[in-house]
Amino acid sequence: MKAILPEAIIPTRLVCKLAFTPQHDFPMSAIRPLPDLLISQIAAGEVVERPASVLKELIENSLDAGATEIDVQLDEGGVRLMRVSDDGSGIPKDELNLALARHATSKIASLDDLERVASFGFRGEALASIAAVARVTITSRQAGDTHAWRIRSEAGNAGKIEPAAQATGTTIEVADLYWNTPARRKFLKTEATEFAHCDDVFCRMALARADISFTLTHNGNVRRRIASTNSPAEQFSKRARDILGEDFFPHARPLDVNAGPLRLSGLAALPAYSRAGRDEQYFFVNGRFVRDKLLSHAARQAWADILHGARQPAYTLFLDLDPAGVDVNVHPAKTEVRFRDARGIHQFIFHALQRTLAAPLVSAGEHQNLTATPTQIPTWSPPQQRSFAVDEPATRPYLEFARAAFAGGQINGVSSAPTGESVSSGSSANSLGYALAQVGGVYVLAQNAHGLVIVDMHAAHERILYERLKTTIDAGPPSTQRLLVPMLLAANSTELATAEAHQETFAQLGFEISAAGPRELSVRSVPALLAGGNIVELVRSLLKDLSDHPASRVVENQRNELLGTMACHGAVRANRSLTVTEMNALLRDMEITERADQCNHGRPTWIQFSMNELDRMFMRGR
Repeated sequence: MKAILPEAIIPTRLVCKLAFTPQHDFPMSAIRPLPDLLISQIAAGEVVERPASVLKELIENSLDAGATEIDVQLDEGGVRLMRVSDDGSGIPKDELNLALARHATSKIASLDDLERVASFGFRGEALASIAAVARVTITSRQAGDTHAWRIRSEAGNAGKIEPAAQATGTTIEVADLYWNTPARRKFLKTEATEFAHCDDVFCRMALARADISFTLTHNGNVRRRIASTNSPAEQFSKRARDILGEDFFPHARPLDVNAGPLRLSGLAALPAYSRAGRDEQYFFVNGRFVRDKLLSHAARQAWADILHGARQPAYTLFLDLDPAGVDVNVHPAKTEVRFRDARGIHQFIFHALQRTLAAPLVSAGEHQNLTATPTQIPTWSPPQQRSFAVDEPATRPYLEFARAAFAGGQINGVSSAPTGESVSSGSSANSLGYALAQVGGVYVLAQNAHGLVIVDMHAAHERILYERLKTTIDAGPPSTQRLLVPMLLAANSTELATAEAHQETFAQLGFEISAAGPRELSVRSVPALLAGGNIVELVRSLLKDLSDHPASRVVENQRNELLGTMACHGAVRANRSLTVTEMNALLRDMEITERADQCNHGRPTWIQFSMNELDRMFMRGR
């Protein structure tokens, strides 16, 4: 018989286990309906995660009411008090009780309405859920009424409707959030954290509706005051600067693309403004902010070819489509959606963003048009180049240099002025201007109509070569150059196995590689574009990339990474001395190359210093 240990010496771990072992020696309780208050409190767990969730619902109600001004006042991060006032249409006196009832709404009345929801709110449970976990007061007045009416609710119990004083519109006060559910209140963070979440919601709403004025006050201090403008053309531009800041705007490219019932508009930032997190990714579907994996993936794919590592893109995008094509009734918080044609939406967004980011270079002045009214640009002409013509004979030295760097390939597409024609300083085709000098064998200095341009020679050349390689591969098998004497290189067992396993991949890239012995590889053919480069170094890099990639990687992504490696090895290296003619031809090539603003690793290929910036650096005019 086993000895029974005295309670004093039973291990603590065993005591804990015994204490929490569920007991099943009693019958289950009878099935019964839940009380209304408990039902609302359960629903509040889905709708009211924190004060920011309440703020989102209240602002959406104001927007649905047709407000043109919305004022938000918070105390203690919105936990102690949240007051949202608007100048919307107001709520009739006899509907104030219904506003606090569960599943009562003016937004939908049938299944057809539900399938084509165009309003923010429609489920009719937000105010009821909020009232179940807070003290709620609604004061509202319609146009033409002599005064407003007020109703108070505590723990789901609505009081009497009383007369009140207020201008046309509605004010909703939510006080003492989770006062009757202290366990939920313990999960709230610090006042500063909760206010930060409220501020984020406020900014998203303000960004979505540039035609409405917003004010945010916290603990009596005005934190944000965002006014609308009378000019529709300026509304979004001004609102984006107010919310996203001046740092974002100079790097943003506007887009407005239509395809049948679909429209994508907004701002997409170039990779130079990439972020460590996703804090500046705003996506709106029919004006509603959403967090959707499909949309995020499409956007990420559009930046994949130009963004470095784990950096995140920044964008503010608006997708408009027929409400029947999207289901917003997926989650009570309404931040998730489901599309009827998910694949079509994905492809439309991907291609629209990719074309925008791949657009040809624009001058600094064109970028500045996004941020402010252009200042008067001083008269400018290329120094000592009035009679210089970038014609075919003038570009021949550059072509020789490019062939050496590209390893003997056919170089096409150099933008040239007609023979004998002088360069025009106002030509938009020459947005990078004309070369002045080379610094340290690395940077090309040029002057354009807006000031000084500095170009990273290797990064720019890498992008040019990369885009040409992609174009060549997409057009079919690349031109190859068979080596008169096969090139032998020592290889370990991993490299030999990789070369054998990826024979088809190498062939698609223009290489013919096979084993020449137990520790040797033979290279018999190489891409014509790279024939004069360091083939041994390039092949080793490709073998490493292929061995590191799992077999399940998407073929196109893997191909682009391999082409990026080839472009990096084929691009002109630092300390290569260029003539002015060669530098000018490089600038012209950049201007006609897609995504020439950044290299394959996401680094900028050129930067612009305006004349005003140069004047400030040297304190001219002070």
